[in-house]
Amino acid sequence: MRAATAHRLALAGTSLLWRGDFQGARQLLRAMDRRIGGGPTSRDPAQAYRLHRRSRAHRARVLDRLLVELTAEHTVALRRAPDVRAACRAAYGPPVGPRLVPLRELLGVIGAHQWRLKGVEVPALGARVHPHYGVFAPTRSEYVDLVAQAPLPPAVLREPAAATAFDLGTGTGVLAAVLARRGVGRIVGTDAGPRALACAADNARRLGLDGRIEVTGPCLYPDRGGRADLVVCNPPWLPGRPTAEIELGVYDEDGRMLRGFLGGLVERLRPGGEGWLVLSDLAEHLGLRTRDELLGLVETAGLRVADRIDVRRRHMRSKDASDPLFAARAAETVSLWRLSPAP
Repeated sequence: MRAATAHRLALAGTSLLWRGDFQGARQLLRAMDRRIGGGPTSRDPAQAYRLHRRSRAHRARVLDRLLVELTAEHTVALRRAPDVRAACRAAYGPPVGPRLVPLRELLGVIGAHQWRLKGVEVPALGARVHPHYGVFAPTRSEYVDLVAQAPLPPAVLREPAAATAFDLGTGTGVLAAVLARRGVGRIVGTDAGPRALACAADNARRLGLDGRIEVTGPCLYPDRGGRADLVVCNPPWLPGRPTAEIELGVYDEDGRMLRGFLGGLVERLRPGGEGWLVLSDLAEHLGLRTRDELLGLVETAGLRVADRIDVRRRHMRSKDASDPLFAARAAETVSLWRLSPAP
């Protein structure tokens, strides 16, 4: 089938089951992708963001109509197909019978498994963190460096080995590991996703920190109560509805996690403790949230800003002028807000 025909059928809502060579399927997917194009854009940041999300959703709908079959043993019965059994088991669990999956999704599963095997180097740890499928990988170092370098609160400095920290939305567990390496005696990492909980526990074990890092969930604050000397939260940076599991690390619908962290912080801090909010201002540059709205949430929660530590974005996409969100990304700053109860 020619790429133009496949593209036309996919646009019309027809799913296509590929039966030929696996590498040919990849070539067809790339050719269909080229025919979709980049989509419209705008100079207005908010409108550019809306168009960008709409374009990405359209691209995903069209490309996900090119399907391949997984057998009951998690294999792809196509010529020149790679061995995907381990990758599929990590993403989908034990095989339960034949299934059809979008080729684009399967390639993502394969790539995610390679990342899990190799790991992501985290300079602040001097070690690698191994992200699981569906868990946001710590490929950006700015927010990790902020947690690694910010002055610890007095409640921790008095006796670090006896201190307790919460890492809310722990993901891979990278920030919990950084706090452990800084000497915090006990860290409780929480998350709403079972994949993230398993991932954080796995990384704590790999780093030899499983005796000091406890992983619990699904929850925001630990269900068993208790207070902490330090509560760290790195919520998704953009208010918006996630459309896929991996987007849970990017979009915080209605700012629920941000509001939950701020609203529960005062009653979960020990005297002299602090809450660290690690947040990008990308939402502000895109017109999705204002600085005054953020500060209003802090004030309403009975908190004050003791300090703010900023670092400019170093990610390569901030230098890509072809990115439809280039202006906002180029101006982006990541901040660690040190919060304490208001007097």
